[in-house]
Amino acid sequence: MLERSHIFNDLAEGCAPVVHYSINGHDYTMRFYLADGIYPKWAIFVKTIIAPQRHKQKLFAVAQEVYRKDVECAFGVLQARFAIVRGLARFFHLETLQKIMKTCVILHNMLVEDERDDNEVVDLDYEQIDGVDNPLMQLLHEQSDGFMSYIVRYGRIRD
Repeated sequence: MLERSHIFNDLAEGCAPVVHYSINGHDYTMRFYLADGIYPKWAIFVKTIIAPQRHKQKLFAVAQEVYRKDVECAFGVLQARFAIVRGLARFFHLETLQKIMKTCVILHNMLVEDERDDNEVVDLDYEQIDGVDNPLMQLLHEQSDGFMSYIVRYGRIRD
């Protein structure tokens, strides 16, 4: 199923946004995804630390589980509200699944805004920056530089 995912295909094809960050003096150029034990041992998946011993490991494991549960709860909310999300996904085309999920998220957000207390003053200006100095991220969508580059990137994802 992972081989069909547009996220991992974009990474392997070199079409994904460029990422550069540093942690503890190590430079990284690839995204990482929180995962549980059912995912393969790929370099891009960060799984829960089994039986963490040190304090930092325990904090990391707790934080990771919290974020993973948040995502699971979000899908649970969508499944409770929209029957189409509860059904089997394998029979849909990938583009159709993407449209279904985006539509359900948009509808959910519209319903949440509509259900809010009308007396509550809410600023719905989603373009505001809140005083945070975040430069706009530029996405690079260049063509792949060849089959060998694809193979190298795909190998990094799975290594």
